[in-house]
This record gives sequence, C-alpha cells and structure tokens, in this order.
Amino acid sequence: MHIVIMGCGRVGSALAQTLEEQGHTVAVIDQDPTAFRRLGSGFGGRRVTGMGFDQDTLREAGIEEAGAFAAVSSGDNSNIIAARVAREMFAVENVAARIYDPRRAEVYQRLGIPTVATVRWTADQILRRLLPSGAEALWRDPSGAVQLAEVHVSTDWVGHKVGRLQEETGVRVAFLTRLGEAILPTSQTVLQEGDLVHVMMRVDDMDKVEAVFSEGPGEERR
Repeated sequence: MHIVIMGCGRVGSALAQTLEEQGHTVAVIDQDPTAFRRLGSGFGGRRVTGMGFDQDTLREAGIEEAGAFAAVSSGDNSNIIAARVAREMFAVENVAARIYDPRRAEVYQRLGIPTVATVRWTADQILRRLLPSGAEALWRDPSGAVQLAEVHVSTDWVGHKVGRLQEETGVRVAFLTRLGEAILPTSQTVLQEGDLVHVMMRVDDMDKVEAVFSEGPGEERR
C-alpha cells in the first residue's frame, strides 16, 4: 500500500520509518525541507516539500494512488483541512489525524475522520487507523485462548445494534470508542459512523470475526 504522511516531526518520521519497514511505500510532506533529516539516510520513500493540504503537493506525494493518509503536523487546523482534502477530494479510504485539542475530536469524528489526541497518542494507535485490515490484540489471557482486540468494522454495520453484531460473530463487545470517549454499550446500543469497536473473542475465531465485521450484516453478505 502507498501511504502519505503530512508532517515530518517526531511522530511523522517514526510512522514513515515503521510503515516502510512493514513493506509499504511512503511519501512524507513537510513545509520545512530540513525536517526530512529525521527520516535518516536509509529512508527510501518520497520527500515532498510543501503544504499538506495543497492538492498539487498531495499529487506529487502520490495521493491518487494512496490507500491511507495521516495528518500529523503540529497544527490542528492544518491537519483537519489536509485530512478532509484527502478524504473528500481524493477519496482516500483510511485517513487519520492527530489533534492537540481533544475538544475538537467531535468535529473530526462527525466528518468521518478518526482522530488521536496527543495526550494519549502512540504510534500503534495511528497505525491501527491507517491499516485497519485486521484485529489488533490489546490483551490476551495467560492461556492464549481469549483476546481483547480492536476490530475494523465495515460502515455497513452503521445503524445496527451491538446485540446483532455479537449474535453473528459470537464475540462480546467490551467497549466502544466514540468521539474520543470510551463507552460501555448494551445490546441495544446502535453503532455509529466512526465508532471503534473493541471485542473479547477466542483467538481461533479471529478470521471468522474479521470476515463478518468487514462484510456487514447477514443479509448483506448473501
């Protein structure tokens, strides 16, 4: 997958190096050409000098072929504008934005852009939003049979109840992250766009669970 990152500070450079090590092609955008020194001489991706929300700059970075875009510059406004351009103008499927003001999280989420607040940021959280193709184990019991994982959920599940998701997969939804806040759902809780779903499941059932979560409710898989 080709991934474009806006911002080559500590966060952006770490993401770029990790993603390249995982075999992805990466382009990094920054206004300051000296910032690319953080990438090191071994970085093989593109270094693009410019504004991350400028369409020509994004095209130079390969946004038209990108499967993911991360806005991790030092400015909240720049990050939201760039994330919207990537999502709305170039139809990038997986977009994530870093924010400094957690109060803005609701605005981002309503625009369909997953956010990570600086105070609880880790590279792993950003990566899970850029590459949400599978379950990411957050905890595993000592026997290795049961795990807590964040699983990517298709938008086809939006508007359906948590109880149905559990019935079709056999998992237990431990909690949801909605608009940056963790909530404990009931079986009647309706899934909303932007929800991050954390489930308890048997490790052996992971492939089945991922398939159902990604394909949507039963009648939509027929």
